[in-house]
This record gives sequence, structure tokens and C-alpha cells, in this order.
Amino acid sequence: MKTEVELLSRRISDNFVKAFTTYHLLQDGDRVLVGLSGGKDSLCLLEMMVRRARIRHPEFSVEAIHVRMDNVDYEASTDYLQTFCRDLEVRLHVVHTRFEPSDSKPACFLCSWNRRKQMFNLAQELGCNKIALGHHKDDLIYTALMNLTFQGRFSTMPAILHMRRMPLSIIRPLCFVDESDIARYAQLRDYRPQVKRCPHEDLTNRHRMTRLLADIEAINPEARYSIWKAILHDDIMIQY
Repeated sequence: MKTEVELLSRRISDNFVKAFTTYHLLQDGDRVLVGLSGGKDSLCLLEMMVRRARIRHPEFSVEAIHVRMDNVDYEASTDYLQTFCRDLEVRLHVVHTRFEPSDSKPACFLCSWNRRKQMFNLAQELGCNKIALGHHKDDLIYTALMNLTFQGRFSTMPAILHMRRMPLSIIRPLCFVDESDIARYAQLRDYRPQVKRCPHEDLTNRHRMTRLLADIEAINPEARYSIWKAILHDDIMIQY
């Protein structure tokens, strides 16, 4: 009989494969830079990417980047990330950066923008043509709610986004994976949690959407599945 971690690993892997076959996320010759924040989602993503790369179907290479924002008080253990990547035989790039506070733009926006900038710069420096991020199915649902509430449009983070101004695509291979599966898998695999959580984490609109969805599910327990069905039906998972 298979263990719980084996069953979870298989379910996550099956959904990972479903995502990249459905949206053609990976092709032969791809060079992929994985964003490794140190959270459970990015650790799981890197593990699944490496596992798939070893099959060589398709044949692609993987490197990882960890961006440290020096003026935000949160932290992942660099030693742990280096050990995690070394065990997977993945090269890890640790990049330091910071942003200047602004009265017109929230800290979360500036932090995210600067992180992406560092990822784009390193990807092009290394000759990578794709950047993989660890957003899961729940992230896409929260984003759809957030965009509907604040932008007046039904959209979400796509499974693949082709950049217009640079030869890069952003892919989200965990887009079919439930967060609850990743959380349990991380627990069973003894992923080390971040040393310090971001102090702004509970103040974002995305965090408010988690509470909103919980309220909606109290009215309709099937609401999460209905929103996901709408996302798939509206064909908004690919953007150019």
C-alpha cells in the first residue's frame, strides 16, 4: 500500500503534467529559471520541475533564483535553500535588491515589481527563455476574485504569459494543484518554513480575498469549484 506522501506526490505530479501538457508550458530546449522564495509553493515547484527534467521528455534545464529584499523584514534560510538546491543538483542564484518607499504605490507592489525585475534580468543574462513561478490553483481563484472586485473584469494569472518586450515567458506549472495538497506535502516532506514571514502579508487585498472566499463558501460550499470552472470556461489561462 502506498504511503500518504507517495499518494500526494503522485496527485501533485499528475496535475503538474496536466498543466504543462494542456498549455504547452515546456518544450525541448527550454532553459527555465525557477523563482524560489523559500515558501512551500516554490519548494514544491522546484522539486516537480527537477523530477520532470530528469525524465527528459521534454528535455529542458532548470536553475533557481532567490531574491532577497534587503529593506523588508522577512527571511528564508539561505543555507537551507542552498542545501535544498544542491540535493536536487540545481544551481541557485541569490540576488539582493531593495526598493525606495513611495507615497503613491504600496510596498507590496514595489517589492513584487523589483523582484520580477531581478528575475527578468538574470533570466536574460543566463539565456533562460522561461521563468517558472509557484502560483497554485487557489492563487488563481483569489486573483480572479480580486480582479473582479477591484478591476471590474474577470481575469486571473495565466498559466503562461508571453512577454511582449523580451524573449521570455512566465509559466505557472502548479496552476492545477490545490494549495491544501502542497501544504500537506510540505509537512510530510519536512520543508523548512521561512524564518520570518513578510510583515505586510496579512494586509494585502489578496489576503482579504482568502477571507472573502471563506465567507462565500459558508453560503455555498461549492463556490471554489464554481469559480474555477468559470476560469477554465472563459479561456483566460493563456496571455500574449
